[in-house]
Amino acid sequence: MTTSAHILICDDEPDVREMLEEYLSKRGFSTTAVADSNALRAALSEAVIDLVLLDINMPGEDGLTTLRTLRSTDQVPVVMLTAAGEVIDKIVGLEMGADDYLAKPVDLRELEARIKAVLRRKSEPEQKQTSGDAPKTAAFGSFTLDLTAAKLLAADGEELALTAMEFNLLSLFARNKGRVLNRDQILELAHDRSWDPFDRSIDIRISRLRRKIEANPQKPQIIKTVRGIGYIYDPE
Repeated sequence: MTTSAHILICDDEPDVREMLEEYLSKRGFSTTAVADSNALRAALSEAVIDLVLLDINMPGEDGLTTLRTLRSTDQVPVVMLTAAGEVIDKIVGLEMGADDYLAKPVDLRELEARIKAVLRRKSEPEQKQTSGDAPKTAAFGSFTLDLTAAKLLAADGEELALTAMEFNLLSLFARNKGRVLNRDQILELAHDRSWDPFDRSIDIRISRLRRKIEANPQKPQIIKTVRGIGYIYDPE
């Protein structure tokens, strides 16, 4: 993967914006830095952005509110920047569709690795070619996952918005129909191991998927929990 991706940095602290912009520019990324959510939305409308670095603790409209409104219209990958130890913010951010998070103060080398991992996951569905005997679609309740086009379609043909990570999880389950996958296997197969997830990350992402595809997310019939082990995709 080349490092010509365009990164949008949104942080209210000028010194943080300058530091991130300088470091990422030197690593070959294109960068745009803004101070608040209004400027972020303007930047997204004016240029093709490959990934957003979004600070949670901003005055006015905070990062979580910005993420919520952003996810209603755009699936651009988002890496949240959180205060150290703010586990609740991390959980809520993942539930809203953040692709990753990183605690401040930011380790710049780790930030670069996380950005590259998220961009790599985003590009994988487009790069992968299905083999002749590999399934090209998979049924998830009334929805159909198109593995070639990386789309989740409703019965009426309308596309349901997915993040890159959500598509990776669904395609992982589609390739392992009827097989129980534990959390370590899911992390290994659907994530980059350079990503350092906390304990509830897989559960949160699967819970979010269930709200999209299950008729009753509280009693899932498609992606089922196998108590004490993990999850199984059982479309039958």
